Amino acid sequence: MKLKILTMNIHKGFSAFNTRFTLHELKAALDQTDADIVFLQEVVGENLKLQKKISAWPQVSQSEFLSHNKWPHHVYGKNAIYHQRHHGNAILSRFPIQFAENISLSTYKMEQRGLLHCAIQIPKLKTPLHLFNVHLDLTHLSRKKQLQKIIARAHSHVPPDAPLILAGDFNDWSKKASPLLQEFLQLEESSRSHRGDYAPSFPNFMPFLKLDRMYFRHLHLRSAEAWQHPPWSNLSDHLPLSIEFELKLS
Repeated sequence: MKLKILTMNIHKGFSAFNTRFTLHELKAALDQTDADIVFLQEVVGENLKLQKKISAWPQVSQSEFLSHNKWPHHVYGKNAIYHQRHHGNAILSRFPIQFAENISLSTYKMEQRGLLHCAIQIPKLKTPLHLFNVHLDLTHLSRKKQLQKIIARAHSHVPPDAPLILAGDFNDWSKKASPLLQEFLQLEESSRSHRGDYAPSFPNFMPFLKLDRMYFRHLHLRSAEAWQHPPWSNLSDHLPLSIEFELKLS
C-alpha cells in the first residue's frame, strides 16, 4: 500500500510578501493531489479583521475550508494567539484520527509554537501511525529546546516499534536537527535519504534554504521532492514537500 503525504507552510493563505490572498487557489491545487495526509503550518483558525476586509475569506477555519470534500478527518492546533486572531498547525487525513493533542513548544512569548500530535488508523496496518506536525523557532537555542521536547514527547507517547512521521517547518538553518532526531528517535529525513540532501523550499521564487522537512521511521520511502512548478511556486512563501511511502500491511 502506498501512502502519499504532503507538508507545506501556507503562510496564512497568502503569497510571498502578502501580495495576494491565495487560499482558494491553494485549495484547488491541494484537491488535485492524491495526498492521503497533509501537514500544514501557519494555518489561520480565526482572523476577524481580515474576515471583514477580504470578501473571499471563508466563514470557517482554514483547516476546515481546505479539508472540505477531500479529507474527511482534520485537526487544528492553535498556537499563536492574538487579539481577534490565531493560527497554528493542521493535519488533514483520509483516515480516521484516533487521537489528537496539541502541545506547546513555546520558549518565549514572541514566538508561540506548538506540536500537533495525531495517531491515525490505516486499514490493515498493524499499529497506528503517529504524526507530529511542528513549526520551530528562528533561533538555534530555542530550536534545541523544542527538539528536546519533541524527543521527550515521542519517548512518552509513541511506542518504539510504531511508525512515526515528524514534518513541518523546522527553520533549521544550521542543520542541527537531524543528528539529534537520528540518535534519540531513529528518524531519517526523507529528502536527504532519497536524494542525498535536504530539499530547498524557501523562498518560493528562488528556493535555496532547506527549512521544510519530513522525518520518518518504520516506513519504506519511495520518493521525496519539493514541488517548484506552478501553481505551487505562487501560493505561499514556501514550497510544498511531496513524499511517498510504502506500508507493510498486517
